[in-house]
Amino acid sequence: MRKHPLEVSAYYLLSSLVLIVSLFPFVYMVSSSLRHGNALFDASLWPTALSLDNYAELFRDQPFGAYLFNSALVAGGVVALSLGVSVLAAYALGRVSFRGRGVLMMCILGVSMFPQVAILSGLFELIRALGLYDHLLALIISDLIFTLPFTVWVLVTFMRELPRELEEAALVDGVGVLTLIFRIFMPLLRPALAATSLLAFVAAWNEFLFALTFTISSGQRTVPVAITMITGSSSYELPWGTIMAASVIVTVPLVMLVLLFQRHIVSGLTAGAIKG
Repeated sequence: MRKHPLEVSAYYLLSSLVLIVSLFPFVYMVSSSLRHGNALFDASLWPTALSLDNYAELFRDQPFGAYLFNSALVAGGVVALSLGVSVLAAYALGRVSFRGRGVLMMCILGVSMFPQVAILSGLFELIRALGLYDHLLALIISDLIFTLPFTVWVLVTFMRELPRELEEAALVDGVGVLTLIFRIFMPLLRPALAATSLLAFVAAWNEFLFALTFTISSGQRTVPVAITMITGSSSYELPWGTIMAASVIVTVPLVMLVLLFQRHIVSGLTAGAIKG
C-alpha cells in the first residue's frame, strides 16, 4: 500500500526533529571538549581550531584513568553477578512449577519500583554493618538491587519460550541441571544475555547516588562522582572544557557498545511481545 506524500513528509520531519534533539547535546559536548581558553565562548557549533588540551589536563591534574578502571570494575562486577544469578533464577521461575511463583515474580518486579533515595538510608546502614563502606564491593552490591529485577524478568521471558522437548531430551540423556542451563540453554539465550548485560553495564557505569554516598576516598571514586569533583583555579570557576572532555570519554564507549549490540538489544527486549 502506497503511503500518502504528506504522511511520508511528516515521518521524515518528525524523525529529523528527534535526531536533532537527541544528537545536539552530544555534538555540543564533543565540540566543547575540543575548545580551549576563550574559544569556549565562541558561538559556532564546531570549533575552527581543534585542541586536545582539555583531555591532556584531565589526565594530568587527576588520576582519571584510575576512576575509569573503578567504574569498569564495578560495572563488570554488576554484569557478571547479575547474569550469574539471573540465569539460575530465570530457570527456576520460567521452567519449574511451584507454589508462589507468581507472587515471587511480583516481589522481584516491585523491588525495582522503589527510587534510590527511598532505600538509601537503610542500605547505608547495611553497607556499614557489613564493613563495606568506602569499598567498590559496596557499589556492586547496591547496583544489583536495580539490575537484577530487570535481568530476571527478561531472561524468564526468554526461558519460557525455549522448547520443552529440548529440556526433556537432555534430562533423558542424563544431563544435570547446571549443565542444561549453562551448556544448552545459555547459547540459545544469547540475544537476551546481550541486551540485559549491556543495559546493566550502562546502569552501573552511570550510577551516581550510591557511588557518592558509599565511597569517600579518591582511590574508590568512580567516574560520575569524579566529574562532579573537577574544579578550576578558583571556587567560582568551572573548567567546562575539561568537564566536557571527561563526559566524552565516559559516553563514547557506551555509544559504541550500543551500536555494536543494537540488533541483540532489540531482539532481546522484544522477546515474548509476539507469541505464535
